[in-house]
Amino acid sequence: MNTMITLLLLLQQAIPKWSIDDLTRYMQNEKKPVIVNLWATFCKPCVAEIPYFQRITDSAAAGKVDILLLSLDLPNDYPDKIRDFATKQGFHAPIAWLNETDANVFGPKIDSTWTGAIPSSIFINPATGYRKFYEGELSPAQFRKALQALLADSHGN
Repeated sequence: MNTMITLLLLLQQAIPKWSIDDLTRYMQNEKKPVIVNLWATFCKPCVAEIPYFQRITDSAAAGKVDILLLSLDLPNDYPDKIRDFATKQGFHAPIAWLNETDANVFGPKIDSTWTGAIPSSIFINPATGYRKFYEGELSPAQFRKALQALLADSHGN
């Protein structure tokens, strides 16, 4: 898809407002492997890793893995600032906004080890039960390795 079409689609993209229960359902109901990336527009490491997450996934796992960008931005940033920022950055993965304020409630539901730091990512294969949580920024090499593990698991290897 060319860049102009991607940007036009992103401008039209509605960013859903999700509760932690919506996220849990999404992770349980996905049929193929998915990477849920926890990020925010104000987080420099988050913004740095999303482009190579998308690029590597598009080239190495096209159609085999979905990425969901789960925004943890503040309520005042929803939806316009998040959408405008993502458009400017060229993000093309689907985005949802987590409409939760009590980290003591939603944090453990994301992962029991999560301290709340972002970026963080969850690699999930619902078909096999594979689930791996990464807190902190992943380098391109670390991301490739995590993606290979996710795909190996999805093929029963």
